[in-house]
Amino acid sequence: MKRSFKKTRAWHVRPLNLLFMNFDRVINFLGKRLQSPLPGRGAHELMKPRMADGTHFSIKQPAAPQECGALILFHESEGDVRFPLIQRPTYEGTHSGQIALPGGKRANEDTDLFDTALREAGEEVGVDRSQVEIVGSLSKFYVVVSNYEVLPVIGKMKSKPNFTPDKYEVESIINAQLSHLADPNYVKEKRMLVRGRVDMICPYFDLEDKIVWGATAMMLSELAVILQAYQQD
Repeated sequence: MKRSFKKTRAWHVRPLNLLFMNFDRVINFLGKRLQSPLPGRGAHELMKPRMADGTHFSIKQPAAPQECGALILFHESEGDVRFPLIQRPTYEGTHSGQIALPGGKRANEDTDLFDTALREAGEEVGVDRSQVEIVGSLSKFYVVVSNYEVLPVIGKMKSKPNFTPDKYEVESIINAQLSHLADPNYVKEKRMLVRGRVDMICPYFDLEDKIVWGATAMMLSELAVILQAYQQD
């Protein structure tokens, strides 16, 4: 499927980094927009990896995937609106070394997936949940390789959190710039050998010189599509 991140008329009037410097304006826009129908699967598909030989693949979603919550936490830092991503350590597992949103599986004590996202962000990057205000959420996203159904929760903190990576689950924390997510120039693709054996063409976001692809890119793709309307305001 051909990607269709659009250049808007605002593109030619104000640089994107200036558009995204007004933290309150960005958050107010998202708070209103997330109450309306979301682009969902159509936006996810824009960053979906595809087979290098042109063949198609599809996997049916099992009846009972594991519920998960992930946090997209916006804050002001270095004159920009930013959000944390984590790099997983190298291990024997599906998501070894990948870039992800802070998040994980719902625990029995979690009241809902918003609670899950806040708890996991506290555990993985040291975010003080009492300082986070929930803005809304994106569409749920099914991760095929792990049988997870993830709710990406959007939260805000006015100032930059004092991030502390969990020494077991997080190799490093990437403080990504929101204006880059909204900029088509940071949308790229490369050929990759996935899981050591599947030859694929993988669209990705080039954020802070990190390759953000797969499920994380597909979830963030919905946010990028939503932000096109912000650029036109």
